[in-house]
Amino acid sequence: MSDRHAQGMQVRREVLGDAHVDRAEASKTEFDQPFQDLITHSAWGMVWASDGISRRERSMLTLALLAATGNFEEIPMHIRATARTGASRRDVLEAFQHVAIYAGVPRANHALKLAKQTYAEMDKQEEASR
Repeated sequence: MSDRHAQGMQVRREVLGDAHVDRAEASKTEFDQPFQDLITHSAWGMVWASDGISRRERSMLTLALLAATGNFEEIPMHIRATARTGASRRDVLEAFQHVAIYAGVPRANHALKLAKQTYAEMDKQEEASR
């Protein structure tokens, strides 16, 4: 395993949490191993590991880009990650408002719907753990 891959795995765990990464690793197959390695090395080991901007800012950018490009499937995962990146609910709302203006209201509206659902789930989990 390369240093970049190891760093990527560490950052991935810090941002997404051990439970998420453990599930992803457990479901990895020979078929998608190269793709998972690419994500760990490039997305997590290079982009997310960079100290050029904060994880809070990176989280906001990621959510805005996912919404703007209509890649809604990963929005809940990245909303959950905000608990570890420092991006507040207000930050996320601001990011999605930018999406509405620059990429379209329907995409921002759908992203907000997913964020609200995910935050509600997070709140329930937090209440249950008290």
